[in-house]
Amino acid sequence: MSHYTHIAASTVIITILFSAFYRTLSYFCIINRALSPLYFINHTLQDRMNIFAYIGSKVLNFLAEFGQIASVLFSVIRYIPRIAKDRRLVTEQMRIVGAESLPLVILIGSFTGAIAALQATDLFTKFNLIAIARPFIGGSIATAVFSELTPVLTALVIAGRVGGAIAAQIGTMAVSEQIDALEMMAIDKHRYLSMPRVVAALTMMPILAVFSNIVALAGAFFLTNLLFGFTAEVFFDSVVRFFSIGEIALSLTKSMIFGGVTALIGCHVGIRTTGGAEGVGNSTVRAFTLSASSILILDALFGYVA
Repeated sequence: MSHYTHIAASTVIITILFSAFYRTLSYFCIINRALSPLYFINHTLQDRMNIFAYIGSKVLNFLAEFGQIASVLFSVIRYIPRIAKDRRLVTEQMRIVGAESLPLVILIGSFTGAIAALQATDLFTKFNLIAIARPFIGGSIATAVFSELTPVLTALVIAGRVGGAIAAQIGTMAVSEQIDALEMMAIDKHRYLSMPRVVAALTMMPILAVFSNIVALAGAFFLTNLLFGFTAEVFFDSVVRFFSIGEIALSLTKSMIFGGVTALIGCHVGIRTTGGAEGVGNSTVRAFTLSASSILILDALFGYVA
C-alpha cells in the first residue's frame, strides 16, 4: 500500500512540475516574442496606423459637419428677404434671445467689470504703483472689458442658455417627426426654424453686449471707488482719454458673429437629432460644447487679425 502511495505522490509531483515548466516556457516565449524587434516594429506600425486612421476620421467628420453648418447658413441667407413676411417668428425669437436673457447678462456683466477692476488695481497695488496708475485705470479696464471679457462671456452665457434651448426645441421637433410634418406641408424647415433664430441672435447679441458693457463699467467704477476712493471724474475721464471707438465697434462685431454662430450650431444640431429623449439631451450638450469651442476659436482669430 505504501508503494502505491509513493507512486501516486510522485505522479502528482511530476504533473505539477511539468505544468509549472510548461507555463514558464509559455510566458518566456510570449515575452521573447514581444521583445523581439520585428514584433515591436509591427505593433508600432499598427498603432501608428490606428492613430492616423483615428485622426483622419475626425478630420473628415469635422469637414462634413462644417459643410452641413455652411449649408444651414446658405439656407438662412436665402430666406433673409422674407424677414418682413415672417416678422412674427423673428420678433418672438428676439424676445427669447434678448429680453429673457437680459437679466442674466446684466448680472454677468456687473461681476465681470468688478473682477476686471479688482485684478487691475491689485496688480498696481502689489508694486505700489496705484497712485501713478490712477489716470490710466479706467481706460485699461474699459479696454479689457469691451475688447475681450464682455463679448466672450456674454456669448458663452447665450450659448448655454439660448444655443442649448434651440437645439433642444428643434431636436424635440425632429424626434417627434414635427419637422417631417412641416416638409409634408411644403414649409421649409430653415425658413420656419433656422432663419428667425439666426436673425434674432445676430440682432440681439450686440444690444446685449451694449448693456453688458455699461453694467461692467459701472461695476468696475463701484469697486474702484469703494476700495481706492476713485472719483467718477478720474475714472471716466481715463475711459474717455484712453479708449477708442474702434474697440466698441470690435466688441459689437464680435458679439454679432458669436451670436450668429451659436444660433447656427443650435439649429444644425437640433435638426440632425435622433434617438428620442436621450438624443435630445445629447444634442443640447453638444450644441453648447460646439458653440463654446467656436466662440473661443473665433476670439483667438480676432485677436490675431485685429
